[in-house]
Amino acid sequence: VQLQASGGGLVQTGGSLRLSCTASGRAVISYTMGWFRQLPGQEREFVAAITWTGGSTYYADSVKGRFTISRDNAKNTVYLQMNSLKPEDTAVYSCAARYGSLSTYERYYKYWGQGTQVTVSS
Repeated sequence: VQLQASGGGLVQTGGSLRLSCTASGRAVISYTMGWFRQLPGQEREFVAAITWTGGSTYYADSVKGRFTISRDNAKNTVYLQMNSLKPEDTAVYSCAARYGSLSTYERYYKYWGQGTQVTVSS
């Protein structure tokens, strides 16, 4: 499974961005998908995850109420809608896939895409 993330960019505080992660090589219809981010000088942290049916989602407290994860299995794509962005959301965002239930631990995700930079200016 190859994952390709896109949609990052520069946005002002309070603005919005939508990240996309498209899978190729194998359908990810049965995979839990997650988004993680790595802030400058820090370790990668969990952002959000969604089960393969889309019926269950989970968010980090820091983004709850502002970010929404969704997926379109027909397009093999998962999205992260980010609203009310803050400077502390500035990071490299990566998508990942795992065969199993929701998890916030990056070590449980088998497939990773390259990151996409999100920069929020104050």
